Amino acid sequence: MTETQVPDTAGPHRAVPRFRERTVRYFPGELLSALHRRFGPVVKVGAGRSGFTYLLGPEANKFVFANSDLFRWRDAFEWLVPVDGPTSILLSDGDEHRRRRRLVQPTMHHRQIAGYLDTMTDNADQAIDSWRPGQVVDVYAALRTAIRRSTLQALFGPRLAGDARFFGDHVQVLLDLCDGLPQTVTWKRRLRTPEWRRAMVARARIDERIHTEIAHLREAGGGPGGPGGYVLTSLVHGRDENGAALSDLEIRDQAVTLIVAGYETTSAAMAWAIYSLLSTPGVWERAQHEVREVLGHRPPAAEDLKHLGYLNGVVQETLRLYPTVMVVGRKAARDFEFGGRRVREGSMLAISPYVTHRLPEVWPDPLRFRPERWNPADPGYRKPALHEYLPFGAGPHRCIGATMAVTELTVMLARLLARTSLRLPAQRIRPSSMISMRPHHGLRVEVVARTPA
Repeated sequence: MTETQVPDTAGPHRAVPRFRERTVRYFPGELLSALHRRFGPVVKVGAGRSGFTYLLGPEANKFVFANSDLFRWRDAFEWLVPVDGPTSILLSDGDEHRRRRRLVQPTMHHRQIAGYLDTMTDNADQAIDSWRPGQVVDVYAALRTAIRRSTLQALFGPRLAGDARFFGDHVQVLLDLCDGLPQTVTWKRRLRTPEWRRAMVARARIDERIHTEIAHLREAGGGPGGPGGYVLTSLVHGRDENGAALSDLEIRDQAVTLIVAGYETTSAAMAWAIYSLLSTPGVWERAQHEVREVLGHRPPAAEDLKHLGYLNGVVQETLRLYPTVMVVGRKAARDFEFGGRRVREGSMLAISPYVTHRLPEVWPDPLRFRPERWNPADPGYRKPALHEYLPFGAGPHRCIGATMAVTELTVMLARLLARTSLRLPAQRIRPSSMISMRPHHGLRVEVVARTPA
């Protein structure tokens, strides 16, 4: 997004704004796209230990996913240890990753997530209920709070959900520490900067709260199904195929990873979805008509979601143009060749969903927001391959919360469309963040109308 005013939504049909050349200097996604256009699928940026080799485009993605034994995951994500912890599934490799993932995976099953819809609806309604016609609200901030509360309630139950504000305040300090180039985290740690010290205090408080809850669940006893079937209960009482349990550190790290991933990336995608609905003429009206035709003003049930075809297209198209992460890192475990170039063992690597999702050879008219491109009945429909569409990654490390994120986006957007009419005021919109691509200054909308829940 260039730093330009958002055009009036009553104007002619428009594409997602093209990045001007000057935008490259402050948004790395467009820099990578420019490098890919000029140098092809293998691009080396920087030198020595601080350098990165970017493998760009669908064939590069396909190569990486098909040759997972060539890469290590942990070393590329070491900079996130202050947030997620050393044993997080996000930072794990090999057998340890598989073991931890198998214990978390059942709690993120489709049937389990279907039971979270009422929680998602209630938190969306709570945010909407606080708005009044004529009011201008930061919809990104408002729904970020709602999604954080929803994540804690659905995954961890009422005891931790009661501390939603506590987790929001303290997790944000950790996110601020890591929200930059990975090398900066290392220097902040070595120099013990004030930002590093504040983050360690915040982490200690988060850990204390989660370890208190772990102790409570151990004392209460029970099985992995636990009261309410919450994730933390499953992690505390679950056992792998050998009968081994997760350590308290492993439980803490998986819990924090799910809390952060459950709202940080989802709320960023929510903001871009609302921006796209309001800035592309006709899209809000068409989505609203579908929601009111299928649901009226009632909340969506699980069986309704498959009937919201256009809204599902809005979600998928949002995740195409604004994927939850701009780049995904790896480290070369041994030498290999790709694209006629040799990559040495120990090289830091990255692939980019952002670059892939905006390639004209893969996506016709790639910068245009077209939810109908996801409709099988549309003349231009083509189902993308896994290496062409990867908003949540792919392969053994695909985001474990992908289904929950898509469901939450759909449910909360359905409530907005059913209950409100919104307008996008003129404002400067630009993406930022190394952790999730979010609108830098939030997203202001004017509430034109609101109906009671």
